[in-house]
Amino acid sequence: MLNENMKAIRKSKGLSQEELAVKLNVVRQTISKWENGLSVPDSDMLLSISEVLETPVSTLLGEAVIESKADDLKVIAEKLEIINLQLAQRKITRRKVLHWLLILVCAVIVTISAALITLNSPYSGWDYSNPEAAVVGVAFHAFEWLFVRLAPIIFIGAIVGIFLTRNKV
Repeated sequence: MLNENMKAIRKSKGLSQEELAVKLNVVRQTISKWENGLSVPDSDMLLSISEVLETPVSTLLGEAVIESKADDLKVIAEKLEIINLQLAQRKITRRKVLHWLLILVCAVIVTISAALITLNSPYSGWDYSNPEAAVVGVAFHAFEWLFVRLAPIIFIGAIVGIFLTRNKV
């Protein structure tokens, strides 16, 4: 599919294999191999081909391109419009998910903070002669110590993130 589309688009642009090769900084034989389906360009080269041929990568990889008629260009434009709408919808969905995830992070931080304030560091009154209690007490203390230092930074970051990802009406 790529080889046929590349060849048809190259010819419709009035380029020879040699001229395309010069624009892509490759040898003519490379273009010939691509157009005969003996090899395929890597992703970076595919982007370069797309730019040189002034054709979207999706068109290069998509349906067969036979002729460059006005109707074909209209169809391609409609497909690109659909792709752009899908990408915009995906971006909106990601933004909403991130927004609610940040709200959840804030809620979790507030809940843990309330629990730590309510508990008032209960591990300080534990009997550390018991090895299990010592391990749990040290782990709880380490969690609380880390939480108290990191939670405000994460909370502020999440609030800023919620502000930046809100729906702008």
